[in-house]
Amino acid sequence: MSIENVSTGDTDQRPALRKVLSPMHIWALGVGIVLVGEFMGWNFAVEKGGMYGALIAAWFVGLLYTCIVMINSEITSAIPAAGGQYAQAKHTVGPLMAFNVGLYLTLAYTMLEASNANVLSYLLTTLSKLLGSSEELSAYPFATLTILALAWLNYRGVFAALSLNFVITGFAFVTVIVLFVGVSGWDPSQQLHLAGLMGSLDNGLPYGWLGVIAAFQFGMWFYLGIEGTAQAAEECRSASRSVPIGSMAGIMTLIIAASITWYVCAGLLPWHYLGVSITPLFDAARVTGSGVLVILLLLGTLCATIASANGCINDASRAWFSMSRDRYLPGWFGAVHPRYHTPFRAIVFLVPVAIAFALLPVLLNQPTLLATVITFSILSGLLMYSFMGPNFIRFRRLWPMGTITRGYVLPLHPVPAIALMALSALVFFATFLGYGTALLSLLAFYLLASIWFVKRRYKYVRKGAQFTADLPRPRGY
Repeated sequence: MSIENVSTGDTDQRPALRKVLSPMHIWALGVGIVLVGEFMGWNFAVEKGGMYGALIAAWFVGLLYTCIVMINSEITSAIPAAGGQYAQAKHTVGPLMAFNVGLYLTLAYTMLEASNANVLSYLLTTLSKLLGSSEELSAYPFATLTILALAWLNYRGVFAALSLNFVITGFAFVTVIVLFVGVSGWDPSQQLHLAGLMGSLDNGLPYGWLGVIAAFQFGMWFYLGIEGTAQAAEECRSASRSVPIGSMAGIMTLIIAASITWYVCAGLLPWHYLGVSITPLFDAARVTGSGVLVILLLLGTLCATIASANGCINDASRAWFSMSRDRYLPGWFGAVHPRYHTPFRAIVFLVPVAIAFALLPVLLNQPTLLATVITFSILSGLLMYSFMGPNFIRFRRLWPMGTITRGYVLPLHPVPAIALMALSALVFFATFLGYGTALLSLLAFYLLASIWFVKRRYKYVRKGAQFTADLPRPRGY
């Protein structure tokens, strides 16, 4: 019997999500969502903490995400269901926590998708100026058409959507490597100017260690979204193989890309400019004076942005679909397309939501609103990371080693889970320093949503049918 049938309590066969994905697609989903952070966004850590502060943030936050990936790989191999962390929460903690985690996922990815569409429209209007266009192009159609086109692709099938992500993500990553080779990165004396970082901390740590801590929130841009690989577990041919391999390869790819990005940008751009640049890697290519590098990095930035938006549509729709399938939300959204085997209603429903978030900063002429949308996405993700550490400790207590089959086993337990909790707390503090009001507002929103779920929605949840994983009775129950 399919997971669809178990979760809805139906006895007749219904369309189910199709198992077609391989480790290649998991890599494309995880890295595709994140790689845009190497092209833009991470550099605001330089403004907060200086050159060295940004590097320390990149590596420490990289440790946080390595813990996330390892934890994800073990639990997902045992609970291979769409919804990722939402599916984990409903099996290990309970309905209220699962509802909140599902909401974190949906809003984080939908807002990130909207910001990607907004950035893409900015890049395309910039490209038109570089090509000599005398007319000011509107950003509305670019943002709207991007979301509609990618939603249509996801509607037609996950295999095609993530195969495209593999191609464009791979190309974007190659452009980062080409930039490193183009500036002879192995020989800094030729084009890079790293002398300003040597012998003085004015550029490296201008604001001391407090600045380093403040930089942590932007260090997340190097990796934010890699945890979304768990969303595709139910559509893998072998989740116990694909999710660990694709996720581990993904985090290694991102750590390499983050280190190269910092190194090249630190050597080509002054730290004051780098801290406020919109497209730092593209600007670094322009400084080299090479027309080939400029074109390649512009195309790489465009591809990374499209790949991120595409992956966000996939992950947000799976979270919304999974919650609906379990009746945490209206069950109408939990349908699977009979031909394409995709959660088509969840995909279509989230399209106008993403378009609204993408266009509001432009329509209201409030550029700072885009920063708020991005911040809410980051904070929603951070709330979810804070759940993952305690959840994994509980998972190991409910199903100790030897009681269930695991496709991957997290080493040195409970050290990674404790490290994740400590690093999440540190990043929360860093975020509070810069966006305290936004953090408190978001917590208030999720509190109100929790009250709504308990008072209005919990009665519709099919409490036994939601436990879809093939697991034995937990220890102590």
